Amino acid sequence: MARETPQQLRQLIAQKAAKMMAEEGISDFAYAKKKAGRQIGAIDNNALPSNAEVEQALKLYNVLFLSNEQPEQLLNLRKSALFTMQLLEKFDPYLTGAVLDGSAGLGAETDIHLFADSLKDVEMFLLNKDIPFETGDKPNRVTNDTKRDKKVASRKKTPVFTLETDSGVIKLSVFSVDQIRVATKRAADGSAAQRAGIEHVKLLLNQ
Repeated sequence: MARETPQQLRQLIAQKAAKMMAEEGISDFAYAKKKAGRQIGAIDNNALPSNAEVEQALKLYNVLFLSNEQPEQLLNLRKSALFTMQLLEKFDPYLTGAVLDGSAGLGAETDIHLFADSLKDVEMFLLNKDIPFETGDKPNRVTNDTKRDKKVASRKKTPVFTLETDSGVIKLSVFSVDQIRVATKRAADGSAAQRAGIEHVKLLLNQ
């Protein structure tokens, strides 16, 4: 039996990683790729596909295998996101990630960015509303302006509140108010991440 070429191996790993992300709710590209690579027997990181290749495979998987379930699930996730954003309106919430761009799988997490004077403000708000949460942080790639008017990307850890809802997991990343105009980067290809405020999400739901 002929062995797969490096390109075929990358494609197999991308497809398997995409299936995991679509059906198991995995949101970390690196984790999905490494897990898929181990299952296939590819332990060389150089054989792993790019995040963009996995994202493309994920979109194709949703179309081919989840064409009935995924649109309905995406609608429910966006409705849940809007409800959460309206609840947290004082913190200038923005929806981002797979729920916004439409690539969210069946168990996808919802990513919402908040902007507050203090992390404590968000924590006290959730406590006062009796909303259970877990705390943590996640790496975010952000774009910074340099003195020479050049933009450079840096990786920073961002505080996160995790909510368990009937629709799934919602991640609330909390940034300082002065970071509202700072662009975060997409994990898939490093481009500026899309963000949508409350009115934009309402429009998505009315389409």
